[in-house]
Amino acid sequence: MSRVNTEGIRQRPIPKPESAVEPEINLTSTNDNLQDEHHPAGPVKHGPLMQYLRIACFALFFTIAALAVHAAQLLGAPLYFYNKDYYYSWQAVCKQYFGLVLISGTYIFAPTVIRISGDASVSGQLRQLPDGRLECDFPERLVLIANHQIYTDWTYLWWVSYTAACHGHIYIILKESLKYIPVIGPAMMFYNFIFMSRKWAKDQPRLKHRLEKLSTRHTGPVLGRKDKSGLDPAWLLIFPEGTNLSPNTRNSSARWSEKTGIPDMKHQILPRSTGLHFCLEELKDSVDWLYDCTIAYEGVPRGSYGGKLYTLRSVYFQGRAPKSVNMHWRRFAVADIPLHSKEETEKWLLERWREKDDLIEYYLDHGRFPADPAAVGAIEKPGEQSKHATYIETEVKPKFIWEPLQLFAPVLSAYLLGNILIKFTNLVLTGRMSSN
Repeated sequence: MSRVNTEGIRQRPIPKPESAVEPEINLTSTNDNLQDEHHPAGPVKHGPLMQYLRIACFALFFTIAALAVHAAQLLGAPLYFYNKDYYYSWQAVCKQYFGLVLISGTYIFAPTVIRISGDASVSGQLRQLPDGRLECDFPERLVLIANHQIYTDWTYLWWVSYTAACHGHIYIILKESLKYIPVIGPAMMFYNFIFMSRKWAKDQPRLKHRLEKLSTRHTGPVLGRKDKSGLDPAWLLIFPEGTNLSPNTRNSSARWSEKTGIPDMKHQILPRSTGLHFCLEELKDSVDWLYDCTIAYEGVPRGSYGGKLYTLRSVYFQGRAPKSVNMHWRRFAVADIPLHSKEETEKWLLERWREKDDLIEYYLDHGRFPADPAAVGAIEKPGEQSKHATYIETEVKPKFIWEPLQLFAPVLSAYLLGNILIKFTNLVLTGRMSSN
């Protein structure tokens, strides 16, 4: 598999939109005035009073929603001792609900344009529906890798799984410290997310156990259709860089490059192949495809870090969400990846990451990723002729405005059932007392 030929790409330049012109400045400075003056999303859109109001509304929304989802998880926990198939199905529904929380929160507090493109390997799998939403015809079992730019990368990738109706079956590999966050940490443990301590001797048996569960055939009801092998749906999300891009991780990557003699990346961190190699080895008989997503955020200048610009505060409270989140998709057959050797897998991954570096370089030059017209398509509206585009421009939003209300269904049902049982018990006790 050859690298992206950026020289050949530049012979077919894409006009740079005005919004894509990027000042050659360094925003890694701690000077807040410099960041405010040159922020790619423009000046702060909300004053202090409105920011406090947005913080209060966001906190109320997220707290109520998270508690409702976690309560639903706890309600379903006893199913584990009755029927594990029912238990895993229940938790998959709860995972769907939390995905809807993320999607709705982003839609309300941090709306942005999502620009989707790809190469010929994903031909026919990316479609735009008549109402503008994205529909991904990706398989229900896959391994997904991506570069890690900012902390919310996984939110946008979870949304992609929603467009493929697999948001109840996404499994994310995370650092171990996250499982100690109140409410959220235990909830992620119910979701069977995989926590890594970054000590391979400790992580390997834990990872093996989780991957074996992903290859288990359940006989009970499972949310989503099973594939031809009879296995449950599963999207395994891995960030091979291990962490997001920042000044500290950039320096660590440079030191690793110097120590190993591996040339460093220009726009990313050097990836580590140990975890990916192990996952693919364990899943190679049950997963056919590895999907790769390259993410770039509009307006982040060369030498700067999206994580310092697009913080929780700036995106959700100040009204400075990215003007666009750009995703370029490719896929690779797991059978074509050299898994017979860790060294060969590492070379394969490094080559893919250098291609991603070329893709990001192209994005910085043109304001768009290179795109194959065959990769995306539009479903025709009644009475209109389809216009085939090179890119799909859409947004993160639920299918129906009322869809997020589903997350309260388990708790409300439990309350109603409990209320009925209490009233029934009172009637029985009252009847007995009157008869005596």
